[in-house]
Amino acid sequence: MNDSLANPRTVVIRNAGDAADLIDTLKSLSGRANWIWFLALAGLFLDAYSNAALGAGLSPMVKQLDLSPTQVGVLTAMAPAIAIISNPFGGWLAARIGRIKPLMITKVVFALGALLTAAGSDFQTVFAGRALVGIAYGIDFAVAMALLAEYTPASLKGRLNFWQGVWYTATTINLLLTLVFYKFDVGADIWRWSVGSSAAFALVLLVLQLSFLVESPTWLASKGRLRESVASLRRMYGFAVQEGPQETGQAAAAARQVGFRDAGVLFRKPYLPRTMLSTVISLTQAMQYFAVGWYLPVISLELFGKEFEKATMGSMAFNAVGIVGGCLSAYFGRRLGLRISSMAGYAVVFVALLVMGATFKELPVGLAALLPVLFIFFHSAGPGPNGKSIAALSYRSDIRTLGTGVTGMLGSLGSVAGLYLFPQLQAGIGVGNSLMVLAVVPLIGLLACMAIKWDPTRAVVNLEEETISLQERKPVPA
Repeated sequence: MNDSLANPRTVVIRNAGDAADLIDTLKSLSGRANWIWFLALAGLFLDAYSNAALGAGLSPMVKQLDLSPTQVGVLTAMAPAIAIISNPFGGWLAARIGRIKPLMITKVVFALGALLTAAGSDFQTVFAGRALVGIAYGIDFAVAMALLAEYTPASLKGRLNFWQGVWYTATTINLLLTLVFYKFDVGADIWRWSVGSSAAFALVLLVLQLSFLVESPTWLASKGRLRESVASLRRMYGFAVQEGPQETGQAAAAARQVGFRDAGVLFRKPYLPRTMLSTVISLTQAMQYFAVGWYLPVISLELFGKEFEKATMGSMAFNAVGIVGGCLSAYFGRRLGLRISSMAGYAVVFVALLVMGATFKELPVGLAALLPVLFIFFHSAGPGPNGKSIAALSYRSDIRTLGTGVTGMLGSLGSVAGLYLFPQLQAGIGVGNSLMVLAVVPLIGLLACMAIKWDPTRAVVNLEEETISLQERKPVPA
């Protein structure tokens, strides 16, 4: 940090490290800064809502459009499948043009995709709409997590995990609105109302984010745009700051655009263990969640009945557990660290899957329902949010979105794998045996957390001051 911080009236910003250090002096976010932080987080609400919108009315849609099982599988996995590509593309785009512009673009694409899907009268139209949603989802998630990390002081890093609680909240609200539409007796078109409502959310969020979001001060400073960085610091946090002279060589470094060819730096020191940990957690948590998602509806139907209203209420009850776990993940991340909280979550999920598989259809329904409740809680409070949070907190601002993009890509790959592989296992060896086989996934995550000691919430380092060479692409010692 530069010495000018000794003067409480004015701070001089010369580089991204100065901007990051200044933000890290905060012990809390209040007022405007808090509002802007949660407004950025609201984008992840839309990501989750859009993903859940189709599922809430999937059965009526299948009957209305006369879809084959293969077509249903394609539509279900469309968003995470497209995100395999759009996640790293979003990271590349945000590294070049900033965080705010891509977020605005995605809201428009979300709305177009939702409207096209809701108006669809055949598989091809719905497919095109869901493809647009997948593109927007992948870009938005990678960029929003990076922006949140750059908004957040060091003492509040665990706060990023709130995105998991927001995810389950969005899913629950979508289910609730679906029940409301059901009460209006919209019939088989209920899925159109569910999907179409996400377009309304996208447009409202577009207006709010366009009006209030502030470009990342650390990204601006890393690009040599010190005057704009100072303006962002003043607008968001109310800091008394001024632009300082650029350091020697900074202008030339800032002028160089970060591209896909620079992604290799994520797999060299000091970033290799960070990339490995965040990607393994993202991949395994996505696989275990989306695979077990096939089993949860069975429990819901047995507990609450096969009527639409009761089954939907059952799904809402399970998601409520995820809301609690997701919100507490921020607390556990702060108290235990992201790595240790992931280990604890993986351990319980591993045991829960083994017991679920070994006792499938043998336990009383009430007791059997407790096992997926434990699964959801410890998944959402542990590894569920941590892969993306670790990625967002582990890299310098100029390559941060590349890191979140790569992590998001592998997380999406895990989602697709879970959605496709578990039904194949289920058909071949049955649900019980499939769940026991799936238990190897959290075990791999647990072993990875034990082997790799990196935890950004426990590291005492200014990421902006870490030395790496993008120009020469040579390894730099940790």
